[in-house]
Amino acid sequence: MNYSKELEVAKKAAEEAASIIRDYAGRSSFDVKLKGKNDLVTDADVHSEKKIIEVIKNAFPNDQILAEESRAKASIPKERIWIIDPIDGTTNFAHSFPVYCVSIALWENKEPKAGLVYEVANDELFTATEGGGAYLNGERIWISQNEDPSSSLIGTGFPYNNLNLVDNYLKLFKRMMEKTHGVRRPGSAAWDLCNVACGRFEGFYEYGLSPWDVAAAVLIIKEAGGLITDWSGEDDWLFGQRIIAGNAAVHNFLLNEIRDCFEEDELRG
Repeated sequence: MNYSKELEVAKKAAEEAASIIRDYAGRSSFDVKLKGKNDLVTDADVHSEKKIIEVIKNAFPNDQILAEESRAKASIPKERIWIIDPIDGTTNFAHSFPVYCVSIALWENKEPKAGLVYEVANDELFTATEGGGAYLNGERIWISQNEDPSSSLIGTGFPYNNLNLVDNYLKLFKRMMEKTHGVRRPGSAAWDLCNVACGRFEGFYEYGLSPWDVAAAVLIIKEAGGLITDWSGEDDWLFGQRIIAGNAAVHNFLLNEIRDCFEEDELRG
């Protein structure tokens, strides 16, 4: 099935959401609330999410929705479902620090079919459809072909509300500093994953993620030739909260390093 219509609707929704986000970004102040420890939501999140859902429902009224600020589902049905993050990188946005992204994905039969990540501050639009390739601002993208961890740049995310694994995480972080060209933490998992897709990062790892953080970007990575697993090397990355991405060689390097630093029960969400 061709999902080009769905992708065009996602683009329209992202553009309208980005307009709302830019409007809030230009204000001297806006409301910021805490959903949990270091877990922020702003007026811009709420209003942009409503706009995205409105655009999608106008085009596909029978489709289901899973969105960050109106979350309800804990699993993915076989039916069509849109997985939405109105602002991935809300803490960045709340502090006027780029990057922050709109992330929109369509899943069907429990597989990603169309995905979009729009980095608002720098106007970077990453898109993919199943079997149709991955693109950045309309240009085809591919993962890095560098298979040497020692000359690789790795993306990650710092734990922010679940600090139970932080000691082992810091052990892993030290290894990454020793064994790679460097580690970067931009603050938006969706954009981090897209940086793997376009070859800026050779690999990425993080724990504590939610479905709306990764649902679109993983398709973009797959269509760019990359590999995605959870920390056990399996496929429970959407709800399992732990993800590894990269080309095959760097992915396997990260998988082995993670296994060395974490206990067996810590590899699963």
